[in-house]
Amino acid sequence: MSADSRVPVAVDDIWPEAADADEGVVINWFAREGTRVSAGDPLCEIQVEKADADVPAPVDGTLAEIVCAEDDEFERGDTLGWIAPV
Repeated sequence: MSADSRVPVAVDDIWPEAADADEGVVINWFAREGTRVSAGDPLCEIQVEKADADVPAPVDGTLAEIVCAEDDEFERGDTLGWIAPV
């Protein structure tokens, strides 16, 4: 499967509204690479300032790659992982 057909796991749509910060940290991945996921399934938990949020799968597919591991920092707009859609 080409990288162009993968769908990014992003945080922009679930960014906590009250957050002034533009960076966060991945607390925990609920899914591992190679795991089948359904759209809406929680993939990982992030923390922005003191607010925690689950990041849902954007599409049905397989978690192909985790880009930001647990305890990694990221900036708003970064891709946390990639899903290969089915």
